[in-house]
Amino acid sequence: MKIKANWRRGLPLALLLIVGSHCVPAMAGNPFASQSDSAPGPPDGPPGMGGFLPGARGVLGTVTAIAPDHFLVRTQAGEIYTVHFSANTRVLRQPPALVRGQRQGTERPQMQPIRPSEIHVGDAITAGGEMDDQAKSIGAVFLLQLDPARAAEMRAMEANYGKTWLVGRITAIDGTNITILGMLDHVSHVVSVDENTSFRERRDAVTLADLHPGQQLRISGAASGTTFSATIVHLMPERRPNPADQPPAKSTPP
Repeated sequence: MKIKANWRRGLPLALLLIVGSHCVPAMAGNPFASQSDSAPGPPDGPPGMGGFLPGARGVLGTVTAIAPDHFLVRTQAGEIYTVHFSANTRVLRQPPALVRGQRQGTERPQMQPIRPSEIHVGDAITAGGEMDDQAKSIGAVFLLQLDPARAAEMRAMEANYGKTWLVGRITAIDGTNITILGMLDHVSHVVSVDENTSFRERRDAVTLADLHPGQQLRISGAASGTTFSATIVHLMPERRPNPADQPPAKSTPP
């Protein structure tokens, strides 16, 4: 299976929830890179979670079988995905989570490169790359062996998506109702706000009037019937264009 390098379109949920400052500096366009202006993660989540990126897709699950060029992975929903890898796949191990309250040193743990053979049946992994939903397969551009404690946190957060938190792009605003297209489930959600809802952009306070369709939000609150009642709405920073994502300029013949 040919693995394409267009990995930005297939970032899995777990990689978007992982501690952003545990980065891999050598990786161009590194999705782990820390951004000081990122909004904080959903409440009660693991400390130091990074921000989300558009088009979050991928595989998070437990390895059930191993072959020379692929893993079989069972997702939390019980589906089996084939995760293909090659010599070009970046394979990493996530460092153990810091204990809450533990004093941090000047050097934070880094993602460690490993060989595919160091991943075993029973390990939790996540993969990003070219996804084939019908075949339930992914050509992995990168694989991450998750720290067991963090893997449990990822699954808990995934299970709470739509219940205690949401992330998505605004499609409409009608009074105090904000409709977003969920970034993780690609489903429309109606978010209700009131005078008790806090609106934030980075560390600054904003208002409902500052929001408009097209912006991305990360929302904390609770599902209430057919709507989601928001307590905190984070306006997410716009993603800066990456020159690598732009098509090459066409030359004009003389």
